[in-house]
Amino acid sequence: MAAQHHLGEADLAEAVLEPKPGGRWYEKTVDGAECQWGEVLVWEPPARVVLSWRIDGDWKIDPDPAHASEIEVRFVEEGPRSTRVELEHREFERHGETAAKVRDGVSTEGGHGGLLKLFAEKAAA
Repeated sequence: MAAQHHLGEADLAEAVLEPKPGGRWYEKTVDGAECQWGEVLVWEPPARVVLSWRIDGDWKIDPDPAHASEIEVRFVEEGPRSTRVELEHREFERHGETAAKVRDGVSTEGGHGGLLKLFAEKAAA
């Protein structure tokens, strides 16, 4: 599924998250190109991370940070061997005319829910 979620022209090699406030969140493709999806706004391990999302409803990068929505991922300990992961994508209106397309796109099975399911499967293995 991760291979389907990239914006570069070449195949996805890896997704990178620089673990610090102001860090980049980007993809690297097999040809070495980088495409920045957003920035790390909050880095508070082990509790949460907040990222900006600069991908508009046409799945293009919008370089204006004022047009970025936000993704918050929270890790809630439920026991010694159990953690609940909560994901909230908010501030869609910042995407302007493409806001509904962004919201609808990330709400599909191939969007955040599918990625969280993949994460859960990998974490359980």
